[in-house]
Amino acid sequence: MDKKDEIILQQLDVIRTMTQNNLNRMGSDFWGAPLTPDAPKSAVLKEVAPKANAPKSADGAKPNKPAASTGADEKKEEEAPLPPPEKIEDLKKELDNYIGLGEVKREVNNLINMATVFKRREETGLPNADFSLHMVFTGNPGTGKTMIARLMARVYRSLGILSKGQLVEVDRSGLVAGYVGQTAIKTSKVIEKALGGVLFIDEAYSLYRGEQDSFGLEAIDTLVKGMEDHRDELVVILAGYTKEMEVFLTANSGLASRFPNKVEFPDYTADELLDITT
Repeated sequence: MDKKDEIILQQLDVIRTMTQNNLNRMGSDFWGAPLTPDAPKSAVLKEVAPKANAPKSADGAKPNKPAASTGADEKKEEEAPLPPPEKIEDLKKELDNYIGLGEVKREVNNLINMATVFKRREETGLPNADFSLHMVFTGNPGTGKTMIARLMARVYRSLGILSKGQLVEVDRSGLVAGYVGQTAIKTSKVIEKALGGVLFIDEAYSLYRGEQDSFGLEAIDTLVKGMEDHRDELVVILAGYTKEMEVFLTANSGLASRFPNKVEFPDYTADELLDITT
């Protein structure tokens, strides 16, 4: 078996796994319980919300650096040499060790495997269909979305898809300016900062407050254009509540088609929250 045949068989195996996972998820959606006995406990106990007094770092994410780090510190950070890419096996092991997130882990592993096949096909000269790496993470706050976004940035760098693997996290205030014409400039600067890595937009639905919100629409239009102009240098992950994100994806005709990868983050169970905080 030559290398091309091996890659094609690997791709077929990934597609078969993703199809089976989709069928399992459909069963859960229709009947309220997973089809397979090994489905994660968190997929059944979605009604168990995180405790109100749970720490903000309950998703396991490392705290962000202070926003005041500017000037010389930023320049020093930009000039610092990048560490070598991590091994994809180590990153998969880290994913597996996260508490809870059973179905999320399955979805993320599928994305990793598909991206691996895509990269191998590219390297061996096999034709590749368009494959979007952009994602939508839906669910309540504190369910691990930022943590997984940070991991995906490292994964894509490990695979050689992204050159830097940094995560740039913003919300509406980081993209929308207070005056006409400035929003496009502000959003473009954020996109430029994220090149080579992942742009993570938290509460992305807040960018669309109706057709009269010209500032938000300007940010969305600039984002879509930036994704097209830098398709090989940028991955965008949108995060927010499930229903609100469904509405948001209708704000621009190009949004939904650019975000085919959707991952639902269920609430942690009470036992999982206890494991996280102890």
